[in-house]
Amino acid sequence: MPGDAKSAFHPALAVNNVTNHIPVKLGMDNDQYPLWVALFTNHAKSNRVLHHIITPKVAPTPPSTADEQELWDTLDATILQWIYSTVTTELLETIIEAESTAKEAWDRLANIFQDNRNSRAVTLEQEFSHVEMADFSSVSAYCQRLKSLADQLKNVGSPVSDNRLVLQLVSGLSPAYHGVGTIIRQSNPLTPFYRARSMLTLEEASIAKQAATSNSEALYTRGNLDSDSGGNSSKSTGSNNGKGGRGSGSGGKKKGNKGGKGHQGNGKGQGNSSTPAAPTATTPPTPMSWPGSYGQWQWPPSPWGYPPCPYPSNPWMMRPMIPRQQQGVLGPRPQ
Repeated sequence: MPGDAKSAFHPALAVNNVTNHIPVKLGMDNDQYPLWVALFTNHAKSNRVLHHIITPKVAPTPPSTADEQELWDTLDATILQWIYSTVTTELLETIIEAESTAKEAWDRLANIFQDNRNSRAVTLEQEFSHVEMADFSSVSAYCQRLKSLADQLKNVGSPVSDNRLVLQLVSGLSPAYHGVGTIIRQSNPLTPFYRARSMLTLEEASIAKQAATSNSEALYTRGNLDSDSGGNSSKSTGSNNGKGGRGSGSGGKKKGNKGGKGHQGNGKGQGNSSTPAAPTATTPPTPMSWPGSYGQWQWPPSPWGYPPCPYPSNPWMMRPMIPRQQQGVLGPRPQ
């Protein structure tokens, strides 16, 4: 290998974890082969080992010494480990072979993902022409799918121009993006793909902001309506709890929405049902009285009040009580 020496340390041998540089995991059922190839070739070029997987236009000088051959074999095994570490287990079982070189493993992967180019091109072309934005959750996902299909078509020998990619991007837009789509397709020269993608992303952010503002205004208006309806109901409730009509005689007539129950005689009734109103500061309760040896006792007392215990009015009641002597068995005791 030209330029290599036993004492020189090759940069490819310093790579500890290749997945940090090639984060894509290539599998049998995914369409990330073009992306994986781009990342892998760039990593190999930065470490000066690209000629191990892709034959350059100018063939390199073969190793002339044992030391150069040993370094070549070490580098080739390192690149083979990189390939094995960035593919799925299913794909690894398909391409792995004993005593295989890095270029042989690389070519086997190319045959798996690039065989039957014409059939693949037809399938990819049909899918590319029917991509609709409505099938994706965001503008970024929609644009990424178009770009991925364009890369796959390029990989099978049917490259897609940037103008065609932009026109397909505009034709599959949702109705909400027709305004910005018109601006893109009427530009002369046609807007590049990445600029068109940026314009659609900004439009998406603007639409999302408008939707959030509309929702906030709707919630605010609804809250005001609920507050107004609550105040009206409170007013109507208060109007139903007014005073009743006057009672005359034993029954009394009721006036207003819901009359009160009249007391004996002339008085005002209060309440909104047939239940007697509770005593208030303006409606004194009916006194309760019961007979006793000291006169009438009323509760609650009159405004001027009675003493808690009535004083006796007869003088003889002022004298102390003398207990009676109990008679014995033989009769009263002689005096």
